[in-house]
Amino acid sequence: MVQINSNYLKLPGSYLFAAMAKKVAAYKAAHPEADIIRLGIGDVTRPLAPAVIEAMHRAVDEMASPETFRGYGPEQGYDFLIDAIIRGEYAPRGVELERNEVFVSDGSKCDVGNIQEIFDGRSRVAIGDPVYPVYLDTNVMAGRSGELDGATGRFEGITYLSATAENGFRPALPEQPVDLIYLCSPNNPTGTVLPREELAKWVIYAKENGSIILFDSAYSSFIRDPELPHSIYEIPGAKEVAIEFKSFSKTAGFTGVRCAFTVVPEALRGRASDGSLQSLNALWNRRQCTKFNGVNYIVQRAAEAVYSEAGQPQIREQIDYYMENARIIREGLSQAGYTVFGGENAPYIWWKLPGGLDSMRFADTLLERCRVVGTPGVGFGPGGEGYFRLTAFGDRERTVEAVERICASSLFD
Repeated sequence: MVQINSNYLKLPGSYLFAAMAKKVAAYKAAHPEADIIRLGIGDVTRPLAPAVIEAMHRAVDEMASPETFRGYGPEQGYDFLIDAIIRGEYAPRGVELERNEVFVSDGSKCDVGNIQEIFDGRSRVAIGDPVYPVYLDTNVMAGRSGELDGATGRFEGITYLSATAENGFRPALPEQPVDLIYLCSPNNPTGTVLPREELAKWVIYAKENGSIILFDSAYSSFIRDPELPHSIYEIPGAKEVAIEFKSFSKTAGFTGVRCAFTVVPEALRGRASDGSLQSLNALWNRRQCTKFNGVNYIVQRAAEAVYSEAGQPQIREQIDYYMENARIIREGLSQAGYTVFGGENAPYIWWKLPGGLDSMRFADTLLERCRVVGTPGVGFGPGGEGYFRLTAFGDRERTVEAVERICASSLFD
């Protein structure tokens, strides 16, 4: 009989957000009259910007004519979008990139999960705790971990970088050398952002230890503080040690459209088994050409419009809408006497539960007493226990009502 990849069996039974969706569906089936407000999964609710819709319509019309029809496109993305990304995301921050360093894809989740394929299976991996679970799960699937320790909630063989309120949710540098370092800023789930001097420490560490930083900055467009970096490449030397992931999902409401991009600088090198140095850019290109047919033309034209003269103010208006939701949640909970983090430069609020309450149990309490859905902190790693994540991506009126329900309830009796 065929043998399975037993590394999958090391993982808990369900992916975090799928498990929560199943829990909510069961509750709704048992209480069909329940008016549930969802502040759990980070899905957007505002429609696509007019400039984006107009670009999609034009692209659809092009597909109807033999002269402008497009079939397979370049696996790396069309030049018109890559140029717009470089011009809109990086040039204003003094970062110079070549076209072949930018790879358009159908989502950052896919890229941060797939990037590990180009590295040796024995690579030592460091992951923030708490952090987005895809980083950990995909490396477990690839066999880079031991078994899950039920007592600690941690996988053997993985280096966990504790990010706590005491250290400002800034992951500590590893005590032992590691090969791959996953950093997420603005952070999901804590909503905090690594300042310039903190990122500089990681770049120095990576250079000294021959490490590669896998930098997820999917939420960089939500940063309000002008002193905070939007890209790790704002740090001198980062192009020698870092791969960066960005997404249109939350920036422009593309969760159902699917478009993102990954930057793999030409300067990045890894060592092969024969001792030779190999280009990571070339390896990622080879992987994409083999396993990916590219993002469709219509979506790439839509993404290009995000950076247009008409698109930019429209996108900013959407981001402002969600950040106002974040302010409402953050200030509402704070005024009710709760301790919260994030929500100022990111669309996530990290709620500290009184007395270190079990976050999975609290998810049930919040649903039952307030009919509000959030995400248990423990789902982002053992360091998330005692916390709870709320998102700002809901409708304004529903967000206000959710905060009112929470503040009016006796949740911790």
